[in-house]
Amino acid sequence: MYSSQFLSSVFSFLVLLPLLANAHTCTEDFLTEVGRINISQNCNLKTLQAEFAWNFDNVSRQLEIAFGAKLDTETGWLAWGLNPEAPRMVGTRALIGIKHPNGSLEVNKYSITAFTKLRCPLSPTDNIGLDVRNISFDYLLNIKYYMIRATIVLPKEYNYSSANVVWQIGEAATDRVPFMHPRSLKNFDSAETIDLVSHQVISYHAHPRNRLRMVHGILSIVGWGTLLPVGVIVARYFRKFPQEWSWWFKFHVSCQITGYSLGAIGWGVGLWLGAKSKHYSFHTHRILGIFIFTFTTIQMMALRLKPKRLDEYRIYWNMYHHFLGYAMLVLISVNIFQGIKILEPKPDHVWKWAYIGLLGALGGAVLVLEAYTWLKFWVEKSRKKETIRKEEKPKSEDANNADQPISEGKKNAGGGHTSGGSAVQPRP
Repeated sequence: MYSSQFLSSVFSFLVLLPLLANAHTCTEDFLTEVGRINISQNCNLKTLQAEFAWNFDNVSRQLEIAFGAKLDTETGWLAWGLNPEAPRMVGTRALIGIKHPNGSLEVNKYSITAFTKLRCPLSPTDNIGLDVRNISFDYLLNIKYYMIRATIVLPKEYNYSSANVVWQIGEAATDRVPFMHPRSLKNFDSAETIDLVSHQVISYHAHPRNRLRMVHGILSIVGWGTLLPVGVIVARYFRKFPQEWSWWFKFHVSCQITGYSLGAIGWGVGLWLGAKSKHYSFHTHRILGIFIFTFTTIQMMALRLKPKRLDEYRIYWNMYHHFLGYAMLVLISVNIFQGIKILEPKPDHVWKWAYIGLLGALGGAVLVLEAYTWLKFWVEKSRKKETIRKEEKPKSEDANNADQPISEGKKNAGGGHTSGGSAVQPRP
């Protein structure tokens, strides 16, 4: 009862945790910069650490935009666009600013088609179906941002109350051709539908999905990546040797059940996210996740299906159970790193270093306990040898005394007594 209540409380906390941080306003530095060019009606902080400010006049349908972000690589590109159909890449009319290796900057207009998704080269074009004026791409030295600025007159087919805004950041380009952007989730989530007048985000599916991804990651790390290894450590070092603990089995089973439950819930969330991801898939992470869930389920069946202690097959079952358990711990660590790589693009590594710290703590505990195990083993072995040697020493001395020849003195004493007692007196 209490364990189920605890599990429910933990799950509720993990679900609500990502909801606590959902601020999407621009930074003060960016607001200051766009205020200098009088684009300050609306401003939003987007994914990829990009910021978007705009002014919109719904009478003239004139939209002034300022879109900025950092480009830390030697070559890179920054893109912002509108899609008349849906908040997605294909069909977007984009403005792309390119940073060249020599430091020069240029900006052009592009039309993103289905061929672009197939890795065909993306070349600039003047006819993108938008009236774009005063386009520029500049470097803001004060905040180290690159910013696209333009004035756009929206055609009638663009509904300003539900404008599909798309943005992107890439790390490589040749001449005026930008290359494929990184394949992280934040890159795929860079689109939303907003009301240009009221500043309201109408549709941004990445928000709830991003929360669920965080829930998926937290549940997997806590369940698969923490509680299962702790249960294994307790079973290995506190069952009998080096330290016997009467509660080890209950603690081991509790860790395994709780860890498996949290991990299975996280796995289910991951399957749902994969089913809802129409435009991308992470095959390695998915396949490893299925393997982990399948074989950890088999491991959990040991609670009911393991052989009895006196069963002749028990020794083989123990070998299989231990080997599969250790193999699962390795696969779990590999897959958690795969998930972190997907969830957390460069240069942010908070999740990665947090998990490395967790692994370091678990690994440190294992090293200390393993060293203590071997130290205790050798000490007890030395003591046993010493005890056996001391027990064998008196027996050896007794055996030596039994085999030792009779001394000459004893021989003489014994001989005189015998001859005196048995001698025949001579006749006169």
